[in-house]
This record gives sequence, structure tokens and C-alpha cells, in this order.
Amino acid sequence: MQLDKNSLKKQIAVANHEMPADIVIKNGKIIDVFNQEILEEDIAISGGIIVGIGEYEGKQVIDAEKRYISPSFIDGHVHIESSMVTPVEFCKVVVPHGVTTVITDPHEIANVAGRKGIEFMLENSKDVPLDVFFMLPSSVPATPFENSGAVLTANDLDPFYSHKRVLGLAEVMDFPSLQNANDSIIDKIAAASRHKARIDGHLAGLGPDAVNMYKSAGITTDHECHTPSEAKERLKRGMYLLIREGSVAKDLKSLITVVTERNARRCLFCTDDKHLDDLIGEGSIDHNVRLAIKEGLDPLIAIGMATINAAECYGLSNKGAVAPGYDADLLFLDDLNSINISDVYKKGKLVAKSGKYVGEAIPGAAADTSLTDTVNIPVMTKKELEIPIKHTDKAHIIAIIPNQLRTTKCIEKVDVNEGYFSPSVSNDQLKICVVERHKKTGNIGKGVVKGFGIKDGAIATTVAHDSHNIVAVGTNDGDILKAVNSLKDINGGLVVIKNGKAITSLSLPIAGLLSNEESSAVYNGLVKIKYALSEVGFTGSFNPFLTLSFLTLPVIPSLKITDLGLFDVESFQHISVEAE
Repeated sequence: MQLDKNSLKKQIAVANHEMPADIVIKNGKIIDVFNQEILEEDIAISGGIIVGIGEYEGKQVIDAEKRYISPSFIDGHVHIESSMVTPVEFCKVVVPHGVTTVITDPHEIANVAGRKGIEFMLENSKDVPLDVFFMLPSSVPATPFENSGAVLTANDLDPFYSHKRVLGLAEVMDFPSLQNANDSIIDKIAAASRHKARIDGHLAGLGPDAVNMYKSAGITTDHECHTPSEAKERLKRGMYLLIREGSVAKDLKSLITVVTERNARRCLFCTDDKHLDDLIGEGSIDHNVRLAIKEGLDPLIAIGMATINAAECYGLSNKGAVAPGYDADLLFLDDLNSINISDVYKKGKLVAKSGKYVGEAIPGAAADTSLTDTVNIPVMTKKELEIPIKHTDKAHIIAIIPNQLRTTKCIEKVDVNEGYFSPSVSNDQLKICVVERHKKTGNIGKGVVKGFGIKDGAIATTVAHDSHNIVAVGTNDGDILKAVNSLKDINGGLVVIKNGKAITSLSLPIAGLLSNEESSAVYNGLVKIKYALSEVGFTGSFNPFLTLSFLTLPVIPSLKITDLGLFDVESFQHISVEAE
């Protein structure tokens, strides 16, 4: 927080009762995140900053009407692109849920468009009533075993550290490169250290020795814990534990048991990846807080995790508390159990009320053509989608785990027709294909997946973490091919195909990841997608598009797929579909 001389003098004068505050909030129950207590005093605000707690007079008086006053919430790690809307629209969605600060990693759009993608996200999030801080993508591409649209080196990232909203280096997910001290990742970590920046981790499925390596490299956080034992290993080695509750990865119920009064200050919340419909329907970090309380955590501890803990983790010294010197980013809560948010203030200005955004209109920077023409694939035939099974009737199969990012690797008998894999609806063995879409290489990774339960047709998307090639799953090659070509026609997005025709689609023309429409239009499109899924026989209790989008992420166990083929994460190498 930087103040000029006149602002400093004014704030001191208001704090000392020499002049009235710009705003005074009275009749509220202040949540003191430092002492875990409730205070019943006035809040004096000057220039958007809290300057006093006590008894004050102001030019404007806000009556809190006995409601609880909390610091607004902070999302410790989020990929805005997963909402499928621009930062401007994302702001309008999450602010009514009490989130006024996010720490974002734009590695989704960076994997498609490199530096131009990061620049777009920085520019589009400028001057919105949501503080959007950035961690620079460390893994573009995520691994050397796939093809993305860009490659970002330490030299490419270095200029961004001068931006006031760039805090550090985002999730280091290429563990083998870290373990082997490869220059590609060491240069990025060293640059972050040189800039005195923070570094996030990504320790999916990794044990204590790996935690030692990450922590020794100056990496201070992990959001990939799934079990209490994993969480404890991170905490006892001095890491911050980010407890994630997103659209696919739902770890809160498992991990919240680890949080105690003794270690809570090292724990915070994040969403990581959350679809727009889930953000609108259940919320953002407010949902994490509610769920934690429901699981038995003290409400004041839960609120502290969503506020001051996250602020301290990322060095945001003016965020996360209702106290002098902190930004007047505040929530009015009806009670401490339901976390029903009636009012949201950003630097003392009302920006949301009763679940609706009421702040000023936000123009937002538009995307140029380099970001809206990113689906480049050659002409394809069904022949190119065939999977040879020549010597046996067994195949390595990706078995999805509903509502988890991890998969299971299994070997099963499959149907074979004239030496090629034939999808089986009755055995729930479908074909999955990843089509490189950035540089028109013609690469097509092919495999077998089970667990989707689709009875007919195909679905496909350009949202495929982290390289964001086209990924499709289906019951027959004709519909898979139609799905891939349909995505080219709409410049990327989501599509549902049946009998060679598109039932419905949602266009995401900005890098194949983001819509240029308002959030309400995108939400309506997602509703249509949901209904279309029922027409291809999907009845599962998970989001099949989100699940599909993470089957291409070759850094989370156990078996995934890239444009270069089936990938065994545990051995960190490609393997054949046909099993011995």
C-alpha cells in the first residue's frame, strides 16, 4: 500500500478524530481475525482504507444492522479461464459471492497464446472491482510429452515481474525436471527468487522426499493434496496448505480434518478450476467456508482461512482483516453458519447486494485476432482415428474417478474388429482422441477410456489442460470426427454430437477457452450443453466435460493422454494402447 503525503496526513487526522471519516460503519459485529473474536465498534474508512476501529463520525454513515462484518474473501489459487468467461465477467460472478481478491495463474491461455495470452488477462482485469493478482506460468508446456501453442522460458517471463499485480511463479508441476535440476525450470525458479517473488507448488501424488525438494527450492504452497497424510507432510515441512474445492477436484471434506487451532494459520482455501455454472450455483470461496463449517470447523477459523491466511501467504499486507491500514474490502453476513452474504464492499464502495453485482459498468479490453483464431487442424478422416490391436485382445484403459483429477490405469479385454479397437457401450469402453490444434501437425493421440457412461454419439472440447488441444470421447469414429470438425467451425469450445449432427455447442473463441459474451449468455449455453448430454445417454453425477478436460494433463496420476499418445504418469512415459 503506497500513500502520498496528503493521504497519509488525512488518514492520521481521521484516525485521531481531528476530522470526519469518509465513511463510518456502525452497529456491526466485526470479525477480528487476529484474536478470533467479535467486536462491536465503529469502522472508520478514509480513501478506501480502514483507519480506525472505535467510535467515529463520518460524512456517510452505513448501518450494519447488527450483521457480522467480515474481511472479504480471497481465492488463493484459481485459473480464471476455467470459468470460460473473461476476467471482467468473472469479476461480476465472484464478487457477489464475497470474493474481492484472487491469485490467478493464466497458464491455460498461456499454453495456447504465450505472452499475448498473459498480456490479455492482465489488461482485461485492469480497473475492475476485483483485485486480480498473477502468478506467472511455470509450465508452458506442462511437460515435454505434448505439444502446446507456446513455449515460455525464464527470459520470456522475466519482464512480467515488473508488473504491480504479478506476485510470483505459478505452480511448478514438472516434478521430473525439478528432481533432475533441469535448466528449464531451475532458471525460472532462480528468476523468481531474484525478484523476491513467491513460488507455488504442484505436488500431485508426491511423497515426503519430493516435498523436501520443493521446499528446498523455495516453493511454499501446494494445492494438490488429496489425503490428510499428504496434507500433514506439507504442513510439517513449512508449506502453506491450499484446500481446494473446485468443479472436479473436491478435496475439502478429506483435508479439513487436518486443520486445528495450532496449524490453521498455515491453511487457506482455493477453487483452482471451477465452471461458471458451479460458480453461479454454489459459489466460490464462500462455498469452501460454508462446507468447512458444515464439516465441523469453527466459523471464525474458516473465515480466517479465507481472509488473513491467504493474504499472508501471498504477502498482501493490506488485505484480509478489518483493522486500521487494511483495505475496506468487507462483507456483511447475516450469520456465521450459513455465510449468507447480504452486502459486499470494495474499498468502501458497495459492489454487490443480495447476490447481485451492483458496481460500476466495466468495459474490459477486447481480444485481438491472434487470440481468436487458434483452432488449426488439417483435414482428417475416420481412418486416422483407428487404434490397432493386432496381437492380443487386451488394452491399457484410462478409468476415470468421478469428481477427481486422478485416474486409474487398468488392463481389460476389448472388442476388436479386423485388427482395430471397437468401442463398446455395454462394457463402457469408449474411444478417446487428442488432436493437436495449434500448429496443424496432424498429431492424434488415441486411447480407450471407461467411466463416462455415454450411450451414443460423442463430446469434444478445446478446453484440455494444460496444452488445450482438442479432446474428444465417443462411441463411434463418425461422431468423434464430426465433433472435432465442429470445434474448428466455432473457433473452439464445447460440442455434443449425435448421429453426425451437433445437438448443441458453446463457442469459446478467445484461445478456445473463453467466451466473448456476458456470463449470463455463457451460463445459458452451459444449460443447453447439460440437456444435450442426456440425449447421448449421460446420467453420471459428475461433469463429463470437466472430467474430459483433465484426462489430457500428464502430471497427475495415473494414466492420461496427450496428442502424442497414451501417457503413464507414474513412469513418465508414453505407452502403447495394446497391452501385452
